Amino acid sequence: MGEHLALDVGGALAALVLVAALLFVCMAVRRWLFTHGGGTVECSLRELSREGGAPGVWRLGIGRYKGDELHWHRVFGFRRRPRQVIHRRGLVVSNRRLPGPQEAEGLLPDVSVIEVRDGALTVELAMGAAALTGFLAWLEAAPPGLPVDLHQPE
Repeated sequence: MGEHLALDVGGALAALVLVAALLFVCMAVRRWLFTHGGGTVECSLRELSREGGAPGVWRLGIGRYKGDELHWHRVFGFRRRPRQVIHRRGLVVSNRRLPGPQEAEGLLPDVSVIEVRDGALTVELAMGAAALTGFLAWLEAAPPGLPVDLHQPE
């Protein structure tokens, strides 16, 4: 009886380890597929409440430039569709700051935080210096007649 129980527990643990390894491989392949084609940047995102309530939780992700849109995908997830789509048309960058001490713990090191408004959507993006430069260059490279506001409020 004791031998059968040991085999059952050992088999269950082996199955759990195998499932965990498969999940890790799936997420690694998904990340590779996103970054393989280029035009991607690591950035964290959190939604801001329109009513002035507490902001959402920072989520680590990958931004992918697709024409006039930035598609944001969570790093730890399995969806192929983006969680957020930020449109370059009418985009407003309303604030730029360094992360506070408490929020810096959950972000990548040496990031800047920018607040972005896209219609009814208001989010903060946390990016490293190179990623932020690329994001601002993407905004400034908008076709003529495409309104983009890079000015901070007074």
